[in-house]
Amino acid sequence: MALDEMLLSILEDPIDHGPLIYVAADDVLYNPRRRVQYAVRDNIPVMLPDEAQAVDDDTHARYVA
Repeated sequence: MALDEMLLSILEDPIDHGPLIYVAADDVLYNPRRRVQYAVRDNIPVMLPDEAQAVDDDTHARYVA
């Protein structure tokens, strides 16, 4: 299930406060500036800095394409 558009419009990365990209196929929110992703569990974004996962070059290219 996709995240609500209004929610997506107000979410920001907790570290750099920039916008995030929702990748529905992987159910993650992605920050291309920091190359980290945040999981979305049961339609709830897990936006804790300690929970962020680094993304490799191939995944980054796929997410920003």
